[in-house]
Amino acid sequence: MCGIAGFLDLDPARSAEALHARLRCMTDRIVHRGPDGEDAWVDERAGVALGHRRLAVIDLSPTGNQPMASADGRYLITYNGEIYNFRSIRAELEARGHHFRGASDSEVLIEAIAAFGLRTALQRIVGMFAFGLWDRHERRLTLVRDRLGVKPLFWARTPDGFQFASELKAMLALPDWQPQLDRPAVAGLLRYGYVTGERSVLVDVAKVAPGGLVVLASDGTVTRDTWWDLGDVVEAGARDPFLGTDDEATSALEEVLREAVRDRMVADVPLGAFLSGGVDSSAVVALMQAQSSTPVRTFCIGFDDPSFDESPHARAVADHLGTDHHDVEVTARDALDVVPCVADWFDEPFADPSQIPTFLVARMARQHVTVSLSGDGGDELFAGYPRYALAADLWRRVQHLPMPVRQGLGATLGTLPERWLDAAARGLPPRWRLRAAGAKLHRAGRVMTAGSIDLLHRDLAAVWPCADRLVGTGDGVRLTLDGSIDGVLNDPVARMQYHDMRTYLPDDILTKLDRTSMAVSLEAREPLLDHRLVAFVWRLDPSLKLRGTTTKWLLRRVLDRYVPRSLIERPKMGFSVPMAAWLRGPLRAWAEELLAPSRLLAGGVLDGPRVRRLWDDHQSGRANREAILWNLLVFQAWQDRYGVA
Repeated sequence: MCGIAGFLDLDPARSAEALHARLRCMTDRIVHRGPDGEDAWVDERAGVALGHRRLAVIDLSPTGNQPMASADGRYLITYNGEIYNFRSIRAELEARGHHFRGASDSEVLIEAIAAFGLRTALQRIVGMFAFGLWDRHERRLTLVRDRLGVKPLFWARTPDGFQFASELKAMLALPDWQPQLDRPAVAGLLRYGYVTGERSVLVDVAKVAPGGLVVLASDGTVTRDTWWDLGDVVEAGARDPFLGTDDEATSALEEVLREAVRDRMVADVPLGAFLSGGVDSSAVVALMQAQSSTPVRTFCIGFDDPSFDESPHARAVADHLGTDHHDVEVTARDALDVVPCVADWFDEPFADPSQIPTFLVARMARQHVTVSLSGDGGDELFAGYPRYALAADLWRRVQHLPMPVRQGLGATLGTLPERWLDAAARGLPPRWRLRAAGAKLHRAGRVMTAGSIDLLHRDLAAVWPCADRLVGTGDGVRLTLDGSIDGVLNDPVARMQYHDMRTYLPDDILTKLDRTSMAVSLEAREPLLDHRLVAFVWRLDPSLKLRGTTTKWLLRRVLDRYVPRSLIERPKMGFSVPMAAWLRGPLRAWAEELLAPSRLLAGGVLDGPRVRRLWDDHQSGRANREAILWNLLVFQAWQDRYGVA
């Protein structure tokens, strides 16, 4: 795993020394992504510069250093990621007579591109990656991102050409580049907690889309294209559904999942796994341990608040599987101490509060290993979020009601104080309890008038639907709905899964994991997002994912073969922190300073009076505003840190 940066400079006046100095400014800002080495390649006549920071995982020798040239001299690559099937591709290339200089997957990738062509090579590789590829013959720079968007890649058009990097901070380091804030994107951040889609928080900066590529030519033209698309996978699954029995489906899933896990256990450095004791991480660890001759190292953090503490469940699963388990209880003080660092990890503002415990467990794991497997992606792939069933049930109940009736129901929910709804929710059976129930039920009331399950799901995803007013813009970014699946996916839950895999998964879940793990130079791998596994699961009937009230039904059946159900069965906790209480207690002074009227006015972006009303509502207990307040605080801290207006 590494950090990459570079540019295509269309100004012929810059010297090689100037290009090197410019590139060094960028790579110096992403040392955390690659502490084991750095290198650069510059072509003064072409105006191309490629930089690399290395976290050595496979082939620790200098032969794995980048940027790397193909043997024929045509291509130069700077690459971040892992190609899990590199050994089989290497063997094929060797059979053709190719001789390799080293043992890295980087060399296999660039030689596969040289031998097969870029698109064919991409279709054949299994992995997570983002890279910049300079073609000396065609004089063009191609930026490529993996299928599901595991690895990040930003790019920007500048007055003198183009630049790209793993993280925005590498671009922000350039002294002669003055980016501007994208206000609609800020409104989108406040609405959802993250900036969604190919857009970024800065004008003229974009993200390469998952499964996408961007071609930047020496004449200044830009071509965007797609080399892999989830919609195609879903359509293929609908054309070729899995027709076996439940037992056959369980065995088939176990086989493809076992292969995905085995591929991700290849490393020349210490390797382990995150283990929460939930279905996803337990399934990954179980299949790791089943294929390991030594105890797998597993990691979990605990909290002194039992309502947020998963560590006893993780310990029970670890004991059963026989892993070498490490856990540590972190106090509220430990968590609060890292809050001011959020803007350093996330140089594009990002406000999912689970970023804090994710960082803490990554930091602990890095003390023991360099690579850690995770269970991320399981909720989206196997319908694990409780909101899927709740939203589908809500839609079934309201879709045929006349609009005036729906409006009345929504208004009724909206008039009940959140604290009353919170109290009522605490009386429900544990399986149906919701954190911040009042705020979520108010949100449900607001979406009663949605015209489709897709719109209802999009509106439910909004933390604060009227975020545009906080920024003073009427065109805040919203989640994009893909109509290409109309007529292909009719099941409401399947449609929600699809939209989440295109938006929430890459822009929230994978962004969080990448930035927090790389902040401590830890490589995180996600076997549940192996594209072969994704293709198989989209062939399955929806009832194999959500059956009655049982989420992840088929994945649980696989896990039953390794772990007793009694160790897994418990209400879904999520992975978060008691932010509502923190904002009224130990974080109050920090938040008060960031949201002071003078600071809001100086920032020139947020509507100060509206923000202060939200703050006062939360402090008085009239309403729980933790979600929107955390979004606002993250943005304020980010703007303070990077000074972008």
